[in-house]
Amino acid sequence: MSAPARAAGWISAFLDAQAAELDASRNTCLAYGHDLNDFASWAGNKGHALADLGRDEIEDYLVHCDAQGLATSTRARRLSSIRQLYRFAYDEGWRADNPALRLKGPGRTVRLPKTLTHAEVDALLAAAAEQGRTSADRARNGCLMQLLYATGMRVSELVSLPVSAARGDPRMLLVRGKGEKERLVPLSPPAREALLVWLHHRDAAEDLARTERGASASRYLFASSGSAGHLTRHRFYALIKEIAVSAGVSPAKVTPHTMRHAFATHLLAGGADLRAIQTLLGHADISTTEIYTHVLDERLRELVTTHHPLAKGA
Repeated sequence: MSAPARAAGWISAFLDAQAAELDASRNTCLAYGHDLNDFASWAGNKGHALADLGRDEIEDYLVHCDAQGLATSTRARRLSSIRQLYRFAYDEGWRADNPALRLKGPGRTVRLPKTLTHAEVDALLAAAAEQGRTSADRARNGCLMQLLYATGMRVSELVSLPVSAARGDPRMLLVRGKGEKERLVPLSPPAREALLVWLHHRDAAEDLARTERGASASRYLFASSGSAGHLTRHRFYALIKEIAVSAGVSPAKVTPHTMRHAFATHLLAGGADLRAIQTLLGHADISTTEIYTHVLDERLRELVTTHHPLAKGA
């Protein structure tokens, strides 16, 4: 295949390959597309074609990103996207080299994940069960939050759960995560109870819609009339902020991802094994999970000040 004449053709072919050959998720492809379109736009404004760019021009683009005030993580991600694009171009025979291969990125600042206290999570769970105009809305919102905290699922995994996974009062949920990898996560008793209550409302509403409008059954646990067929990530993000306000917890602290962090940090603080948490979170690499070990610092300090003989009376 000869190289496309326009930058859009390069990016489109690259994204198609990522999705087809590497099974990249839709969100991953969207992130690649956003980064590469920005890069291509900058190159076009400078009169450069992707086929002709060298290391110096790519470095100029990274300086441009820095001057825009982009975060270190964003600049590192953009360089990674450019490297992937040119590696694909090299493999396809469009380029004789990868001009971004030896460029050193800005590196990523290791940031501890933001999390929530037990009291804050309890307040959020209680508020979710009361959030909504109808009993069905309240049941759905309560179920969403209970499942999120009980399993540590990613928000995309949660909103797209198939209803078949929830049938029969399950003790475990089968979750399909990144790269279509599946994992089993256990359900707490409160989560199972909330799930049963929501299923009752969901199935009743679906039966009524089928009877009155001839609507077809949805395959999703959290069905929606939108194009996705299920509750969207953006709607749930807005919903969790509303729940935070009702719970008296700062909305700035509460996102679906901080609930996932709370799941992990609370388990680790309670003595759970790091490998088990890695499996539950669906992390491919244990190093990703190790960032949660910061919660052990406080436990270790408490152990020393409480039990070490030299700390008595200090």
